[in-house]
Amino acid sequence: MTKRIFHSTCVVAISVFIASIALFMCVIYNYFTGVQHSQLKMQTGLAVQGVSQNGMSYLDGLDIDDYRITWIDKNGNVIYDSDKNSSEMENHLEREEIKEAFESGYGESSRYSNTIMERSLYSAQLLSDGTVIRLSIAQNTVLKLLIGMAQPIIIIIIIAVILSIVLASRLSKSIVKPLNELNLDVPLSNDGYDELAPLLKRIDRQQKQIKMQNLELTKKQLEFEAVTSEMNEGIILLNKNSEIISINNAAKKLFVSDNYYSGQNFLTLNHSYSVQKLISDASEKIASELKIHFESGEYQLNATPVISNDEVAGIVLLAFDITEKEKAEQMRREFTANVSHELKTPLHTISGCAEIMKNGIVKDEDIPKFSEQIYNETQRMISLVDDIIRLSHLDEGASDMKKEVTDIFSIANDVVKSLSNTAKSADVTLDIVGESTTLFAIPQLIYGIIYNLCDNAIKYNKKGGSVTIEIINSEKTVELSVSDTGIGILPEHQDRIFERFYRVDKSHSKSVGGTGLGLSIVKHVASLHNAQLSVHSIIGSGTTIKVIFPK
Repeated sequence: MTKRIFHSTCVVAISVFIASIALFMCVIYNYFTGVQHSQLKMQTGLAVQGVSQNGMSYLDGLDIDDYRITWIDKNGNVIYDSDKNSSEMENHLEREEIKEAFESGYGESSRYSNTIMERSLYSAQLLSDGTVIRLSIAQNTVLKLLIGMAQPIIIIIIIAVILSIVLASRLSKSIVKPLNELNLDVPLSNDGYDELAPLLKRIDRQQKQIKMQNLELTKKQLEFEAVTSEMNEGIILLNKNSEIISINNAAKKLFVSDNYYSGQNFLTLNHSYSVQKLISDASEKIASELKIHFESGEYQLNATPVISNDEVAGIVLLAFDITEKEKAEQMRREFTANVSHELKTPLHTISGCAEIMKNGIVKDEDIPKFSEQIYNETQRMISLVDDIIRLSHLDEGASDMKKEVTDIFSIANDVVKSLSNTAKSADVTLDIVGESTTLFAIPQLIYGIIYNLCDNAIKYNKKGGSVTIEIINSEKTVELSVSDTGIGILPEHQDRIFERFYRVDKSHSKSVGGTGLGLSIVKHVASLHNAQLSVHSIIGSGTTIKVIFPK
């Protein structure tokens, strides 16, 4: 802008200066032309008087340098000329100033020479005898005058150009200075040009609008970051060039990108072909997903294109932790396989015994033995099916069962009564220690916990051993523990005993008729009551399992 003002000012100043010189010269030239006409007329009058009084003798004795005197008779013939021989000169009757003098007594005219560098001024006056005296003077034309004054004019123009440049520079800077010093943060506080007031007011309105929009955007961004930063799922926003716009904490940890920067290409975080293919498909408007393994577990990546004006404006990448889902799926497959195996074994036994009896191979005295085996295997299958149904029920949350104030000590007494014969048959002593303690829980499930723990403690005990149920009531918790003096559990098995169908000693489990689901049921019931499980066991000395319920 400064340059434009500078150039414009220079051009205007120089143009005005040149125009002023031209106008001034024209005015001066016209002025002096008028002066010369007046002087020429006066000199003509003097010459007329001299000739009228003295005749030709006046002209012969006259000494003039600038003027040319010509005397013309009535017929237009030259009688006398101060510059040329009169006899050689042509008739002047048709000259403009001569005609005018014969008609009105006085005439004047001007004519240019062939070179247009000079013009002559003529003044003619009629004498009393009918002749005409004409005086003429040579005058330089404007062009010749300019050529003659070229040097001073050029010097003046150079000085004017320099002054114009200096003044234009200062002027342009002084004009632009208030503009450069505008405080656009507070537009209405400026005391600049009045012409800028509408612009400054509009800027002020726009700034207020932009500030409001920025506040709204900042608020939404903070809300978005607050929501996404605490998400367990990783979320990454990419632009159409696969460059990161936003990435939450979960995604940073997942892709080990604590030092990421905005604008970084996502493929620099993960170089695998499958991820590149996922992003590429999303760029082609194809929503796709991918299962991928990270150090922290199994994840599912979902890439969804963001479409705007029928073009991909960005990509939303979500990372879901499916580790537990995959484990649950694996457990389901193992559970199905284990159930099939657990059911297949007794069915084979029942089928084999029934086939032998059908073919009459069994002796009469052996029929009760085979019948008992069929009965035992059938009971084992029924127990297994009951445990599976119970476990499935617990998996669904046992929503049909309601919690109520439950006396856990009373339930433990009922379990002791139910298992007294089983304990006696196994030569195991079953005792209970504690006092009446209430808990807000589901009575049937609490009964199942105590029953399963005690049943296992009896089955895996030694002859002459003991099982002790202890209930401890504290300010914030109720602690239920079942201790036995049995065979114990190796440390490497202690973390897995609550898995479905997991058995430490499979041969012993089959001999005592366990289904392998009892402790899984205990774990699920404890989970429904937000209780904590702990196992302490020493090989050959016994095992203690504690269930701590929050009040």
